[in-house]
Amino acid sequence: MSISDLFKRKSNDKFGHDPKKEKPIIRVSTCTGEQVAGFKNIKTGEFHEVALIKNKKDLESFMKTYGLDHVDKEY
Repeated sequence: MSISDLFKRKSNDKFGHDPKKEKPIIRVSTCTGEQVAGFKNIKTGEFHEVALIKNKKDLESFMKTYGLDHVDKEY
């Protein structure tokens, strides 16, 4: 096991989201550029992290898993 494997975030495909209450978001770090996909509660602003987005394939997988056709980015 390499050091990068220790810090790898895994996709949580079991997370159920309510499209009426939550909005899909890609959070982007302004410092490191790291991108994390998840769902943000529209009323409370609480964010549920689901997957680390390292490349286009990761983003496509996230969108396919949750049946999304668009995801906004938040910095």
